[in-house]
Amino acid sequence: MLTDARGKQRVFVYGASGHAKVVIDAIECQGLYEIAFLVDDDVNLKGRHVFGYPSIGGKDDLIVFAKREAIKAGIVAIGGNPARRAVAVWLTKRGFEFITAVHPAAPIGRGVEIGAGSVIMPGAVVNADTSIGEHVIINTGATVDHDCRIGDFAHIAPGAHICGTVTIGANAFICAGVTVTPNRSIGQNVIVGAGSTVIYDLPDDITAIGSPAEILKKNEKA
Repeated sequence: MLTDARGKQRVFVYGASGHAKVVIDAIECQGLYEIAFLVDDDVNLKGRHVFGYPSIGGKDDLIVFAKREAIKAGIVAIGGNPARRAVAVWLTKRGFEFITAVHPAAPIGRGVEIGAGSVIMPGAVVNADTSIGEHVIINTGATVDHDCRIGDFAHIAPGAHICGTVTIGANAFICAGVTVTPNRSIGQNVIVGAGSTVIYDLPDDITAIGSPAEILKKNEKA
């Protein structure tokens, strides 16, 4: 593990777009890691600097730079669940490890578990005895109340409110402004449209919208 002069672990951020900016800010404010460089598969972003950090290129460039600089860990800063999952799987197969970024302006309750690769954005609240899976995004101003279970690669968008004892499956996308009432279960690979209110359980692989949220269509399996 390579550290900088202040003893912080040096890491990479996989992503160089808007979502990456917020992740970078969370890492900097957290103060535990030193960002060495950014990685992005968009060739148009190679050579770009974000907040002073260089975007070195895509996967092949990462292999070269990581070996040269002895960097073994990072975080995937991609907002879309399928793309974030694909990159995380690729990195895992190549032996990379993942950090967790929790912005200090995000209150975290007692007994909360947060999986590797997950990000808790500023203004978010995660209350007691909640379990957050791996590579989850709890976005700006979202609230997750007590005893919730959030599956791997889920994304709770800005301003969404998850009441107590709610289960949300892997790869789910709870869009901005959604409210999920207590004791509900939302399946895997579910999309809940912006501003919806969930008062019934939702099965796997569907899109639901409205208040109360009703099933709009089936989704392709993740």
